[in-house]
Parts: sequence; structure tokens; C-alpha cells
Amino acid sequence: MRHKAIAALFFAALAGCVSSKDQDVIQKEYPIESTHELGASVLGVSVVADSLDVPWDIAWGADGSIWMTELKGVVSRLDLSTGEKHELLKIDEVWHKRTAGLLGMALHPDMERHPYVFVNYTAREGRDSTIVSKLVRYTYKGDTLTNAKTLLQIEGNTGHNGARVAFTKDGKVLWATGDAVKSGYAQDSTALNGKILRINIDGSVPADNPIKGSYVLAWGFRNMQGLAVSSSGQIYTSEHGDAIEDEINLVKPLQNYGWPEIEGFHDKDEEKAIAAKYKRTEPLKSWTPTIAPAGIAMYESDAIPEWKNAILLGTLKGKSLRVLRLNAAGTAITSEEVFWENEYGRLRDICVSPTGDIYIATSNRDWNPSPGFPKENDDRILLIRKVKASEVPPQLLAANAKGGGTVTPEVTGATLYSQYCSSCHKDDGAGVAGTFPPLQGAEQVIGDKAALMNIVVNGLSGPIVVKGNKYDQAMPAFSFLKDEELANILTYIRSSWGNNASAVSIDDVKTYRKKQ
Repeated sequence: MRHKAIAALFFAALAGCVSSKDQDVIQKEYPIESTHELGASVLGVSVVADSLDVPWDIAWGADGSIWMTELKGVVSRLDLSTGEKHELLKIDEVWHKRTAGLLGMALHPDMERHPYVFVNYTAREGRDSTIVSKLVRYTYKGDTLTNAKTLLQIEGNTGHNGARVAFTKDGKVLWATGDAVKSGYAQDSTALNGKILRINIDGSVPADNPIKGSYVLAWGFRNMQGLAVSSSGQIYTSEHGDAIEDEINLVKPLQNYGWPEIEGFHDKDEEKAIAAKYKRTEPLKSWTPTIAPAGIAMYESDAIPEWKNAILLGTLKGKSLRVLRLNAAGTAITSEEVFWENEYGRLRDICVSPTGDIYIATSNRDWNPSPGFPKENDDRILLIRKVKASEVPPQLLAANAKGGGTVTPEVTGATLYSQYCSSCHKDDGAGVAGTFPPLQGAEQVIGDKAALMNIVVNGLSGPIVVKGNKYDQAMPAFSFLKDEELANILTYIRSSWGNNASAVSIDDVKTYRKKQ
């Protein structure tokens, strides 16, 4: 009987909105564990779920619950009235390795007429076990998901699969796909990788798509990790850059966002030349050093007035919530504030309830955890909401943090290493077994200076042997580093974690670059 009652509540609301009666269902009291003062508002942070297995996508359900995907293949629904998690489906076909697995999800905005849930995941198929990325539609019935229908299948990889799923205001499915680590795909408008795809709910190509007979809405993307549609219908994405230029983009039909020919803004001579000859679209914002932007959500509620008309962005490498204020037209980012940096670790996804409550999924049990994580009760879903002073324990209110902001660190070797290297090679230089090589005692690090500079400046592609172990993970080029920065970071690497190699001077760097 319980699932029938839940289903009745689910179908009582359309297009992601809940009535006041439905809202009464989710009044379980979640203890406030920290607060943050924000202008006239005090925000409380509560934990509504913990001990999860790498939640990747969270979505607000019209029944007043949180739906989630977990990377290894489980789709669940979190009943906020009880705090109970109900597993709806375990997808046995999901293939999980590193960032591959069960990824994006979207609920149809009119579940009463179309009780569909759309998910994206990686799988292996055929005799050669080819990695594929699938968009699959399920039907929600009887508190479970049934009738799997594959709408679209494209090439996948162990990384760069994207992938988020969302709905346009006119009821079409958007699928943000990664370039599958194939540099030619993003610029090929006939390929489906590195694109924003627009799809009918039955998997067919919409008749009004900008390229007749094609799913492609826009192209030139590397690895999108966030996708959101505003109430006015504007489409925003977050995207991982390579070594530089993580991006937020405003997506428009038939526009080319540059990858791999252009990263971020058109600020290099070669990029300007390409953009002058072939139309390219710049991002609204980019970050260098990179922050690994993840899920995004539009904040258009009056509940937290200081954040109204903003993009909420979770970050992985940055380990923070970013609030990106938009202009009235939604065409420019006017400010950025950083909150809860390093407090909850990697923040993977965000969703917002109709009443303006914010839910954030952490991602600390994935393949690449940050130092100090995971905590014992990771991964978690956090609730951030405006609270009254009477709701806050006195000791928390007294210790209340105020405002947000950014800090410009001193450009030392340690700082540069933290910004550009530690996410892969870790703070202690130990790397990630089988994926990223260690820097402790590595012959490439403590050996010839010029050889090390060559690796860092030009990057690596293909197998390499470090301390007797083989690695085959591409490393981006860091040629953009200034001479002083390159000297500082190389000296830091050669003198840390027991390494006792000689320093790299600015003159060493200049001499090396003159020979190139």
C-alpha cells in the first residue's frame, strides 16, 4: 500500500512543481550541522542521506523526493519524509571503471502522462567488448523502473563520456555527450560525441532540429559535467578543460564551442585566427587553474534572495560550491562567490526544490578522492536552506561563517603543484596505482632536468614506465606556464617527498625553451 500512496503523490504534481499539500510530506527534521551567514539570510546545512556509493546525478521528483543514480548502476529514490532510500533498479549492464558507469538522469516533467526516467550509462558490447555510452528510457511503475528502451547509443570510453541529461521547455531530451577522448569527434558535426543532442522522448530526431535529420544541436565540447535549463529556456553547461580553461557555456543552436582547436576564451593568436576564419563561441566564464566543474542547477527562487538568478556549480578539484550570478538576460556571469571550500570534499551534483531548498551530492568515494576524504559517512546528500535563528543550535550560530569569496594564493611551487598536479599525482606525490604514476623517486623526476621539462611542457600520450610499472594515461601539456612558474613547480617536485634532486632555475627554463 505504501508504494501506491507514494505514486499518488508523485502524479499529483506536474513539470517538477509540488503543491503545498505535497510539500507537507517532506517535513522530516534534519539536524543542522553547520550554518553560513549570507547577507540577511542564514543558511543551514543538514545531511539527508549518507553512506552512498558515489551518487552521480540527483533530481527533484514531483512527489517531493530526491531521485539519484549511483555510479555502479543503481537508481534510487530518497523519501524525504522518512529519510529512507528505496532502490528502484539495479542495471546489471552498467560497466564501471574510473569515471565510466551510471551517469546522468532526467525525469520527464509530466510524469502523469509520460512516466519516463531517462538515464545514461556505459556498457561493453560485442566480441571485442567495445565501450559504448547509452541513453535508455525506463517506465516508472509500481515503485520500480521497467521496460528499458535504448534510445541512442554512441561510442564510450573510460573517461570523457560526459554526460548529463535534461529537458527543454518544449519537452525534448537534451543529452550532453563527451568526446570519448577522440580529438576529431567534437569538431565533426556528423558525429554524436562532444555534442549537445536534442532528442524526442521516443528516441527519434525532432523535426524542428537545426540540422535536418540530425540530433546535433551544438558542438565543439570536450567533457561536459553539468547541464541545466533556465525557466526562460536557456541552456547552460559546465565543461572540463584539459590543463587549463574549465568552462561555463550558454548553448545556442548551430554554435561551435571550439574544442579542441580553442580552449576557453579566444585569447591566443592562433585561437583568434581560427575564430576569425570559422565562427566559434566563447564561454561565459573559464577557470585557469582548473577547478573540475561538475553538476549545475539554476537558482531562480526567492527563498535565498542573495542567490536569485544564479547558476549553482559544484566542483570536484575545487571542492566547493560556486554561486555564479547572471545578468537579467542570462547572457553573462556578473560575479562568482565560493562557499564551503574543502569542507565537504568533492561536490558532484546539485538540484533545487520548488521551494528553493538546495540539495548537493558529494563524490568522495569515487576513483580519485581528495586528501582527507572519504569520511566515514561519505558519500552524502546535503540540504542547504534558509533557516531562522531559532532553528540553529546556539553554538553553531556563534561560530557562523560569513559570506563567500575567493583567495588569490601566492604563486609558489607548492601552490602551483596543488593547482595543476595534485588531483592526479596527489599531495604526497604517490599518484594513483595503475593510473597516474608516482613522482616520489621517479626516474623522470629526479633525472635530467631538460627531459623533465620536455614532459611537463609538451605533455605525454601513450605508455610510459615509471619505477618499473607501466602507465598509459595521457598527460596534458603545461606550455602555458611562465618561466618562473615552471621553474618553481619543477623545483618543488624534484625536492619533495624524499626527492633530493637539484633545483630548476629560470635560466634553465629559458635555455630549454630557446632550444625548442
